[in-house]
Amino acid sequence: MVRGKRGIFLFVGILAVSAVLGGIYGPSVDANSSSTNGLEQSVKTFTQVLAVVEHDYAKPVKVDRTVYNGAIPGMLGVLDPHSSFFDQKAFSLLREDQHGRYFGVGMQIGPESGRTVVIAPFPGSPAYKAGVRPGDVILKVDDKSCKGLTTDQVANLLKGPRGTVVHVTVGREGWKQPIEFTITRGEIPHNAVDFYTMLSPGIGYVHISTFESEETADELAQAMRKLDASQLKGLILDLRGNPGGLLNQAVQIGDMLLDKGQLIVSHHGRSSPERRYYAVHGNGGDHVPIVVLVNSGTASASEIVSGALQDHDRALIAGTTTFGKGLVQTLTPLSYGTGLALTTARYYTPTGRLIQRPYRDVSYWEYRFDPQPAKKPEVRLTDGGRTVYGGGGITPDVKIAAAQLDPFQRKLIQNGVFFPPIGSPLEIGVGDFTRYFLGQRPKVTRDFTVDQSVINEFQQFLTRQKVAYTPQDIQQNLEWLKWKIKREVFTSVFGLDAGYQVDLDNDEQLQKAIPLIPQAKQLYAHVLQILAERSAESKPGGGH
Repeated sequence: MVRGKRGIFLFVGILAVSAVLGGIYGPSVDANSSSTNGLEQSVKTFTQVLAVVEHDYAKPVKVDRTVYNGAIPGMLGVLDPHSSFFDQKAFSLLREDQHGRYFGVGMQIGPESGRTVVIAPFPGSPAYKAGVRPGDVILKVDDKSCKGLTTDQVANLLKGPRGTVVHVTVGREGWKQPIEFTITRGEIPHNAVDFYTMLSPGIGYVHISTFESEETADELAQAMRKLDASQLKGLILDLRGNPGGLLNQAVQIGDMLLDKGQLIVSHHGRSSPERRYYAVHGNGGDHVPIVVLVNSGTASASEIVSGALQDHDRALIAGTTTFGKGLVQTLTPLSYGTGLALTTARYYTPTGRLIQRPYRDVSYWEYRFDPQPAKKPEVRLTDGGRTVYGGGGITPDVKIAAAQLDPFQRKLIQNGVFFPPIGSPLEIGVGDFTRYFLGQRPKVTRDFTVDQSVINEFQQFLTRQKVAYTPQDIQQNLEWLKWKIKREVFTSVFGLDAGYQVDLDNDEQLQKAIPLIPQAKQLYAHVLQILAERSAESKPGGGH
């Protein structure tokens, strides 16, 4: 079979390269003739096993799936948690993310009880302009029923060349008949800087959701111009939940915020000579005080930025310890449209701190969702002489714990009464109060508040959905419920930006970070003075 041969040939090629790089099977050995024979024997054994499986297994075997989803990921998993293989589809999506745009209708969708629902249309997108709402259930795309299709399959139906037309049929709470939309596909930007605003006079806020787009640094520069950075008294740079992405974008953002000539990051590995990245242009004297918000979802490129700003005392880091992903992956396109991200080096902050936390002798669950601090943290000194710690993640200067869901709140999200937070591992369940509420009350203005009548409707909804609760549950969570309802109503009616704004008004970590601006200002002024004194002493006649 052609598919079988293709899978075997692809795997053999990757196996050979990876074995040479890391010694996949058994302990590492010297590169001599015996190791070469061992490699040849391993490749031969694998191809024999795969051939027998394809020929004799009880059911027909899709060789590509066996190799792509089993053999290759299993091989890479022996190395580290971040070396990854991408099949044709995944590699194509990765390229889209890096270019920061694709062609389609522009909406975020997700699974719900075997259906695909709209989480939110992107502001200004064709879907947004057509009137698609969060909570709409996608029934058909053109003439194809979406029943039984995965979210990825529905997403592929919605994508297409710019200027082409797609007919989308949705079901909406409160509407007896399906609603049909005729949408002209367009270029959909995948904004890395997904929200920015003025929190108060002189205090700006920017949230960067990812570094995967090649436009990330340009988007930040544009946001800073619109906020009029030269007039800012302080900036909150929110990197919470940012999983990282492209190294060059982290370097460019470091260049924008640090002083000219300062080290941003370095990396080196066994077959990768050390490379150091410096601020080539610098901030041009823009000394706005910065507080960076981080959490356990802050990883990779976002840790590079956080670590560089902390080591140079350019910003105060607040929140909780970051993820600790400091392995450098080199992306290599392979045959048949696939790709390989192989770890080739490790990242180090300007003080020499290792960003990567330990991953040996821990389970996959512990590594991903229950990170532990380094047993023997590295101790380094910043430019201003402050103590910082390495060995895994960036430890904040000021620890601000995140609000935790209580059992009742978690139950509501798990039962789909509210959408889960973006990126949450919780699954969407049955029913959605906001979708139901807007179906009963389609007209909502910006002066909407969650009063007692809305809370009464909410309780009736819970009863109909058979979600158990007590009066104490409602009373103890009243403020949280008001915030959650208003946030989702505003997102549905006025768009993602309106929902983000409601989020900020109730963000405990953010509210505690704002008063840290004067401390960040003092920190940066102090290190600038120290650097100026050192520079003066280094000049001829400047010493004592």
